[in-house]
Amino acid sequence: MLLTQNVLDIINENIAIIAPLLIIQLVLMITALVSLFRAETTNGPKWMWALIILFINTIGPIAYFIFGRSHES
Repeated sequence: MLLTQNVLDIINENIAIIAPLLIIQLVLMITALVSLFRAETTNGPKWMWALIILFINTIGPIAYFIFGRSHES
């Protein structure tokens, strides 16, 4: 009970920092997934990039935008 209350107190004190970071992470993830599914070709298999985007928080979507998108026209 005491541990749970301490965790809740920490979250309540830091919500102003945590909320924008979570929103940025969610927007990056959704944008990267939409871009991935609309792309005809990528550098590597699409399933691999989907897993990277979903499971490597914040860095995964950024890595997709830098390395995963194919720049061929």
